Amino acid sequence: MISHRRPRPLTTALLTAALAAASLAGCSDSDSEADAGDLASQAPTPTSTPSLPVEREERTQVDSYVALGDSFTAAPLITTPQAGNGCLRSTRNYPTLVAEALDAHLEDRSCSGAETGDLTGPQRTFAGTVPAQLGALEADTDLVTMGIGGNDFTIFGTLVRCVELGAEDPDGAPCTTAYGEDGVAALERQVARIGDRLASAIAEVRDRAPDAEVVVVGYPRVIPPAASCPELLPLASGDRALLAGLNRRLADVERRVAGEAEVAYVDLYAASKGHDICSDEPWVNGRSTVPGIGLAYHPLADGQQAAAQLVLDALEQD
Repeated sequence: MISHRRPRPLTTALLTAALAAASLAGCSDSDSEADAGDLASQAPTPTSTPSLPVEREERTQVDSYVALGDSFTAAPLITTPQAGNGCLRSTRNYPTLVAEALDAHLEDRSCSGAETGDLTGPQRTFAGTVPAQLGALEADTDLVTMGIGGNDFTIFGTLVRCVELGAEDPDGAPCTTAYGEDGVAALERQVARIGDRLASAIAEVRDRAPDAEVVVVGYPRVIPPAASCPELLPLASGDRALLAGLNRRLADVERRVAGEAEVAYVDLYAASKGHDICSDEPWVNGRSTVPGIGLAYHPLADGQQAAAQLVLDALEQD
């Protein structure tokens, strides 16, 4: 069993605050409306509703599909989220698109703010508590996708902290300095430990759904190593290397773990080259939380469509 209970990460605080603001979008608070307007003007223009023009008869036969993951799977706010439990799953996230293409029954347990420990234990959200994600697995489950790990040890929370510090010294490296050599080394060790947790999670999935095709879906390229776009990603110039390095390291670790476990891996990091926050065609939103487009620093609709297509391609290769 996977068990590591811990305080909620900084990313969850970002989710809660941003989504509370988003929930007020229809209210009459003039300051909130003005802020939302400013953010919307900086956000990417939404594209058409994601769809996948695939021939179902050419696709792998899948009847039962379970999606596990965090907010990069749930894709909060790219459409109106499913109501009720605080997981903020979009109705057009990549699991939904994959299920439609395969004509499969989907049990989507992805939840914003989830860590690997939430696969086997209940997760607290801003709206209550949701059951362990692995509870959806059955012996006859055909397909399981997993996209999780970035919230463990507040790895993604590091981005939020660095953005806050960047406002104080945009031309320096305030976040790297704040962590220091020992702190940066600790972050790198924590990413390695995420790999251990992911390996345990894959083993648990196999125990519960022994005949399922398991696909690990990695994280996209969020931070460009060199390009600067302070209106979308207000990082200090000297801190981009730290964040880009953690982004790359997490992708490397999850790729390795999937290979060692002999399960399929969707390499969103490689596929999203040229689609980071600062690119002309981003798959990840910048600092602007805008309902109907996406949560700050979270997936956009184009990224979810790309992820869905890559999952389908991975199934065809097996």
